[in-house]
Amino acid sequence: MRHLNASSILLGLALVSYASGEGPAKDIGSGAGDVGIGAAKGGGSAAKGTAKGAADVVTLHPIAGATAVGKGAAGAGKDVTVGTVKGTGKVVKGVGKVFKKVL
Repeated sequence: MRHLNASSILLGLALVSYASGEGPAKDIGSGAGDVGIGAAKGGGSAAKGTAKGAADVVTLHPIAGATAVGKGAAGAGKDVTVGTVKGTGKVVKGVGKVFKKVL
């Protein structure tokens, strides 16, 4: 017997109750996209900071190198957090629409 978790059930309900315009499936999909975009931007910030830090260390600028790595890490954390918060908000909005239609 296959067990269904809550996220599978909610996603199924969202897809079943899909309506044109601002439907729950659109909100949930858009939210998942925002989370992915935030993660991608965070990875880019981390890579940029690491590359700049490595270049600074090679050119005998260790303090600037450490600063660049720190800025990259901070930028990555901000990008991931913003994407996650925006995405989660949209997913919650979509799930709310599903429950509103079902109940």
